[in-house]
Order: sequence, then C-alpha cells, then structure tokens
Amino acid sequence: MVDVAVVGGGPAGLSAALYAAKNDLETVVFDTDESWMHKAHLFNYPAVRSISGDEFLTVTRGQARDRGATLVEEAVTDVEETDDGFDVSTADDEYTASYVVLATGGDRSLAEGLGCDFTDEDVVDVNLDMETSVEDVYATGAMGRAEKWQAVIAAGDGAAAVLDVLSKEKGEYYHDFDMPSDVPEL
Repeated sequence: MVDVAVVGGGPAGLSAALYAAKNDLETVVFDTDESWMHKAHLFNYPAVRSISGDEFLTVTRGQARDRGATLVEEAVTDVEETDDGFDVSTADDEYTASYVVLATGGDRSLAEGLGCDFTDEDVVDVNLDMETSVEDVYATGAMGRAEKWQAVIAAGDGAAAVLDVLSKEKGEYYHDFDMPSDVPEL
C-alpha cells in the first residue's frame, strides 16, 4: 500500500508528488505523458525566465523521482473506495493507497466515478485544501476550476492538497518551508 496515489503528471500532479515524497510519504504518480504542458512555454512562472513545457515536465519529473516518488507510465482506468483506502487500477496492475490526488486536467471521469460532488459549473467541488466530498480524495488544477487553467495555479493546488494530507498524517497543521540547510545533496 502506498500513502499517496497521484493520477496525472502535469504541474498539479507533479507538485503533489514532490511535496508528498519529500516529506516521506510513499508516493506513486500515474502519468500518460499527455499533459497540456507539451503545448506550453513558461515565461511567467515564478523564478523561471523561460522554459518549454516539455523541459518543465522533464525537470519536475526528475525532482519528484529524486525525492522518492515512483512514476508509472500507465493510465488509471478506475479508482474505487475501499474500507482501507482506495484501489487504483491500470490495465496491467492494481495499487492500494490511503489518499488519492486527481490531477487529470479537464478529464473529470475518475472523480465522477468516485461519486465526488460537482458544482453548477460542472467542475469538481473542492474545499480550500482541494479535498473533494469524498474524504481523502483531492482534485487539483483544471478539475476544480471552470476557466482558470494555468500552470502556477495547478502547481499550487497540488501542493495545497498534499499539505492537507501531511496535516492529517501528522495530526496537526503542517507547512512545508525549507531552509538552505534542508537542501539535499543530489
């Protein structure tokens, strides 16, 4: 069983994976490499002067892997709630997870299958921590926003989701603030 299953490998999913893995949660990311970021070029992203979407994905995947996340290049076909968490299925395998972070862009079918509530705008209804109406399931990025699809917002949503997971796991509000002395040797 993994702690966090992240479905989607764009800015939201990779941000969630990075925060989860660097804080010692066993994390798996399912990524079909179909992110909208392949069409993007970032020059308005904080601390990034100019980077292609492809390069952004390569760097961010590397960061998540370096911190301990496992990246699986398979599509998730189903997510089911169980007594012990969630079963996450692909065509070839099944995983169990305590938490699920959905980061599938405009594809909200997994959230619908889980029974997540939707808003009048037909997006997944989430709270400020990105948690859905299904406890321990989070929806990030474009899943919960009708029109505000932007890489910085999506990455922030992924981080917010996992900060809530970390707070639940630690039993108190948790924030992730690194100091220069925290930088790992890579």
